[in-house]
Amino acid sequence: MLDFLGDLKRTHMCGALRASDAGKKAVLMGWVNRRRDLGNLIFVDVRDRSGVTQVVISEEANTAIHDKAELLRNEFVIAAVGTVKLRDSNTINKNIPTGEVELVADELRILNEAKHPPFLPSDTALANEEMRLKYRYIDLRRDAMQFNIELRHKVALAIRDYLASQGFFEIETPFMTRSTPEGARDYLVPSRVQPGTFYALPQSPQLFKQILMISGFDKYFQIVRCFRDEDLRADRQPEFTQIDLEMSYPQPERVWETVEGFLTAAFKAAGHQINAPFPRMDYDEAIRLYGIDKPDLRLPAFAEVRDCFAAPDLQTLAVHPDLPVIAIRIPKVGELSRKERDEIKPMFNSKGGARLFEDFKRIEKNFPEAAKKIQEKCAAAAEDLIVLVSGSAQSGTQDHPASKRKVTPQELAIYASAGLLRVALGQKYSARHGLFLRGDFRFLWVTNFPMFEYDEADKRWVAAHHPFTSPHDDDMDKLESDPAMVRALAYDVVLNGTELGSGSIRIHRQDIQRKIFHALGMTEEEAKSRFGFFLEALEYGTPPHGGIALGLDRIVMILAGAESLREVIPFPKTAAAKDLMVDAPTPVTDAQLRDLGIAVAKK
Repeated sequence: MLDFLGDLKRTHMCGALRASDAGKKAVLMGWVNRRRDLGNLIFVDVRDRSGVTQVVISEEANTAIHDKAELLRNEFVIAAVGTVKLRDSNTINKNIPTGEVELVADELRILNEAKHPPFLPSDTALANEEMRLKYRYIDLRRDAMQFNIELRHKVALAIRDYLASQGFFEIETPFMTRSTPEGARDYLVPSRVQPGTFYALPQSPQLFKQILMISGFDKYFQIVRCFRDEDLRADRQPEFTQIDLEMSYPQPERVWETVEGFLTAAFKAAGHQINAPFPRMDYDEAIRLYGIDKPDLRLPAFAEVRDCFAAPDLQTLAVHPDLPVIAIRIPKVGELSRKERDEIKPMFNSKGGARLFEDFKRIEKNFPEAAKKIQEKCAAAAEDLIVLVSGSAQSGTQDHPASKRKVTPQELAIYASAGLLRVALGQKYSARHGLFLRGDFRFLWVTNFPMFEYDEADKRWVAAHHPFTSPHDDDMDKLESDPAMVRALAYDVVLNGTELGSGSIRIHRQDIQRKIFHALGMTEEEAKSRFGFFLEALEYGTPPHGGIALGLDRIVMILAGAESLREVIPFPKTAAAKDLMVDAPTPVTDAQLRDLGIAVAKK
């Protein structure tokens, strides 16, 4: 027989009681975490989100309560009323904060019973992920998930408080808007009252936040849900949360200071001190030093070592004489076995003619002078691993629309190949040699990205960020004559090899926005069809403005030390974009489809 809660009120959370509470009356409510029956005494660990307290039920003191306690099973919901008592010194549990006390019950209410769950929140061995996601309400009771969701709350609250203190208004933007396909695919929502038309769920509030600047709100932010219909990875979900902000009249440095301020507050809320300002690096420099535009600064930068070889040596090695030779150094790896060296080659992914010299010992043996110079240039110690990446003698240096850039497409292929291998090697040896320590946070601003990227398939230039990014003031005259050399006033904030967020100074003049659309191959009619409302808004006194959006999920994932975004999102989707708990997506009825004027085609 289940009991009613009635007017009984909880006095303490289950993790709140301490030795100083001894002698007090207390009412605890929560789940049965564990029950131990010793005959005349029954011990029940009662759990809520704050922790666990041991409740003692004595047959001698109250037979009726003892009989009721015998009915308890894991995950029953109960209320226990009693007196807080100090435990005997030999029974203190030092593993939990409430371990010095217990509650001696004189009343017990069974508020609800529970089926035996497929796994228990107290299990030390995790159930498989599909099981965890199907029974997410059980999974979320686990200590680790409770910690992660509380951490997410603290981080979001710290960000909100900081931005509000800096004069930002939190303003909501629509979830149902128009489709402006740019990048990932939109999630479309059919309109019943306007048959044959569709809303789109926003990939970001980009245009709305720019319109808020046109509207005079000066400083906007929002912790907002966004949607992208794209393939999933460990750090990607179809619906995600971003910290979105926009400012009027800023230089990039003003945006960076704001981001550094709220990240400092967020990391402090999670118990970490970070140092600002963050270092800054041009995109070209990031590529030359790390082979990637989101470098992990916990590993050493590349060294360019072509000049360590004599010309005949390069010819002997079949290395292209005009392309870089990159030395990757991974510290403290120590002596590798032949088997371990053989494992390096499969980790290498050649991007357009790049080749690998994974066995530096052969270089030392056959080219000792070059090897010595390389070690000096890399500042390598005896226990460090060195591998070389170069362009093969057959690598082409043919003309390319972007060939005038500081980093040519042929060089980029070598740097990118080396960059991926550098990260893979660091991850492989991190646990063994402590390369990636928990709490070692290395932030970086990457700036001055190229404005355009060349699409080989379509043979045209596309926006490297998005088409509302402003070109560098000094490069305006190159928009049509030399798009490869136009730099964007764009910037990314990076942490330990993960892009946390991307932003830019925006285009606030209609004439420049039209030029950008034209440079992207967009006709006047197409631009008006897709962005006419925005182009018109730009005609009504638009102030200079800029902003950024950071992924809240990614920030919390890093702070929690989690391997996947699904560990810090309460109700995530699987890699197949399914919600196993509610079984979504699902087919809908024919009547619903008729209302919307939609027919489903069978593939």
